[in-house]
Amino acid sequence: MSAMTSQASRHVVRRVVAAPVVALTVLLVATGCGTASDPSPPAGVDGLTVPTPSPDPGDFVDEIDNPWLPLTPGSAWSYRTAEGVDDEWSVGPGPEISGVETTALVTSSGVADYYAQDESGNVWWLGREGEWQAGEGVAEAGIAMLATPRLGDGYVGSEPGPRAEIVAVDGVRETEAGAFEDLLVIETTDPDGRLLTSYYARDVGLVYRETETAVPDEFLELFNRS
Repeated sequence: MSAMTSQASRHVVRRVVAAPVVALTVLLVATGCGTASDPSPPAGVDGLTVPTPSPDPGDFVDEIDNPWLPLTPGSAWSYRTAEGVDDEWSVGPGPEISGVETTALVTSSGVADYYAQDESGNVWWLGREGEWQAGEGVAEAGIAMLATPRLGDGYVGSEPGPRAEIVAVDGVRETEAGAFEDLLVIETTDPDGRLLTSYYARDVGLVYRETETAVPDEFLELFNRS
């Protein structure tokens, strides 16, 4: 066989092999056009910059209606403690922080934490009365509750501050307020190493929290919500 004949044969082979590939490519494109769907919206920590020193006021809404942390003004939660002292939590208006209007969650011990919800439904922790506010010094806003929590998601509650991880989405807990299922369970580690395990019920909020410290029976247990 001459070099010219051999070269021509190779060209034929290449054309024969290439034709199905081109056809397959066209088929895939056509099929893709017919079945393509919109990309899924971000979930969990996807697309979030956490922590953030300067939240954009335009990204936030007026109300906090995240089902796992609903903070409607006037709402209140009553908890039993290991010491036998009731701890009352209530919701009211908070200060403006970095241009963002906040909602205050105040405990009967006088601790006031400030939160705001972004347009996607994530609840951000922007400060604590007398201790820190996002944008002041090295303080940065972190996540208090995700809009769409996922098992295994980890995030920063504030900076400097606690680190959180979602360890279960099917928790079960009995409290004086009732039995709860399908609980969101979050483990939080404070900068001092203290471990808190919190149980959240949809449309209720925190129903139980236990703390791993020198006193192993330290806890909060919901007995009333109003």
